[in-house]
Amino acid sequence: MLGRHPWVFSGAIRTITAEPASGETVNVLSDRGEWLARGAYSPQSQIRVRAWTFDPDEQVDVAFFQRRLAHALELRKRLAMVWPTRAFRLCNAESDGLPGVVIDRYGPWFVGQFLSAGAERWKAEIAAAALKVLPGSGFYERSDVEVRAKEGLPQTTGVLAGKEPPELFEIDDNGPRMLVDIRRGHKTGMYLDQANNRREVRRLVQMSRGDVLNAFCYTGGFGLHAAAGQASRIVQLDQSADALEVAQENATLNEYINEFEYIQGNAFDELRRLREAGRSFDVVILDPPKFASGAAQLERAAGAYKDINLLGAQLTKPGGWLLTFSCSGHMTPSLFSQVVADALVDAGRDGQVVQPLTQSPDHPVSIHYPEGHYLKGLLLRV
Repeated sequence: MLGRHPWVFSGAIRTITAEPASGETVNVLSDRGEWLARGAYSPQSQIRVRAWTFDPDEQVDVAFFQRRLAHALELRKRLAMVWPTRAFRLCNAESDGLPGVVIDRYGPWFVGQFLSAGAERWKAEIAAAALKVLPGSGFYERSDVEVRAKEGLPQTTGVLAGKEPPELFEIDDNGPRMLVDIRRGHKTGMYLDQANNRREVRRLVQMSRGDVLNAFCYTGGFGLHAAAGQASRIVQLDQSADALEVAQENATLNEYINEFEYIQGNAFDELRRLREAGRSFDVVILDPPKFASGAAQLERAAGAYKDINLLGAQLTKPGGWLLTFSCSGHMTPSLFSQVVADALVDAGRDGQVVQPLTQSPDHPVSIHYPEGHYLKGLLLRV
């Protein structure tokens, strides 16, 4: 913890002088008795303590959470991301000094995920603090994620403060309007971390105005930005019929006159069918779900990333753009680049990395917590 990394693993603890409850605030001392940090204790997790503060004079109380969230809000204001109809991430967990706390804002609604024992213990106070620093209609919890089991916590959802949100409501996604389901949608409702990359797709399409393939499209965000860039034809591909239905509603909402094609099915199978049909595209977007949730799954995940990028490269027209992503935290940027390179070799295609792609700036990464850099992407000319 001398380097201010916020985690203390169970194997690094020599002595526990009391029997702290789950989520209780504890002091962390060095083996020489020097005070290091104050954090939340988690008796069932391998990460036994997550640090709230490295300041010995700072107490963890309601005022502490208000200060942290006010500080986080100030960054988003500087980034010009705080608009009445905008969606953005207010708190990015460890990287905003609140381990295990993820808070997104959709128009007037907050959506929170509480992923650690300490976050769980303080979640009511955190929700109230969020509404104090940025008043809104309510705070909805989406702690329906498997990672909570590692903390000994059940999955839970529901209103923490304010009103019940509607089933679907509209937000502004840097131009295109989108319908969002914060109660049942992916993550907290949509993929806010891809906001800048969606705008990059719009920019690229404006130069070519060609055909676009959006694989793993969910509710069609990348496709909507392609339409805003005046793509001639946009293929939206996803396994979920419900997601594709919302994608179609989003296209109608924006009154786009572009030609849309919707394909429901397994992306690996459908991409092969498109290849066998001789289809090709000026822009191909590959934004798959997390293929590796742990280090043990990394080898299998690398194989899946290779397969999907091989297909994506073969479907990209010569001189076209391939945007490919990995949100698997255990997939390092260097390994991901090597996997994509191997895929292009097997596809018989060459590629140039025009720029690396990453999560939007409202998902900052603490310099002391490199694990916060989870979204890796590449923009390639193929």
